[in-house]
Amino acid sequence: MNFLGQLKALDPKDVGRWPLLFRALAIGLIMVVSSGLLIWYFVINGNVPTLKAAEAKQQELWRTFDEKQRKAANLGAYKQQLEEIERTFGAMLRQLPGKTEVPNLLVDISQTGLGAGLKERLFQPGSESRRDFYAELPIKIRLTGSYHEFGEFVSGIAALPRIVTLHDIAISRDKAAKGTADTGLVLDLTAKTYRYLDEAELAAEQQAKSSKGKKDRKGARKP
Repeated sequence: MNFLGQLKALDPKDVGRWPLLFRALAIGLIMVVSSGLLIWYFVINGNVPTLKAAEAKQQELWRTFDEKQRKAANLGAYKQQLEEIERTFGAMLRQLPGKTEVPNLLVDISQTGLGAGLKERLFQPGSESRRDFYAELPIKIRLTGSYHEFGEFVSGIAALPRIVTLHDIAISRDKAAKGTADTGLVLDLTAKTYRYLDEAELAAEQQAKSSKGKKDRKGARKP
């Protein structure tokens, strides 16, 4: 009887009477299937979360690589933009007066109003407010005159070589004036000018912040 005939004649309910060859093959097949199941369950299935985490990390690294590659490709353009920003910032910084130039700037603002034909009723510089690298000086101003003269004053302020901004603008009738409705007016506003802080002022301010931080930390450690 050939091999196929012997295979068909096997009784699955009586494995003990199978020829030795077929019993060996059956045992080998069972061992292969069992080994495969054990490998899948303990090795492959157990490493699925690790594999997924590795794939996610790989995708993240690819995104980081692409982002850095784009930045590297645009590095020249970024440098040009930075240089342009630095030039613009430098030009704006040059429009800020130094500490010794502020008095002259206040005179220029006052003279701008008088030059426009306005009468000055109030010109009161306030206290400086410190910012990151500059100080802000507010000036309360009250002027009397006409709409046309107010316009000349605003244009003159805009033409000053230093930065001066106008805030809280209010126009009202001048009850004490004897002029017409166009000339008997009062202009109230706050002009703000700015000056840059020199290196000594910046260093002193930084030292004051550092000292304050140390005191705060010491106070926080006290029971």
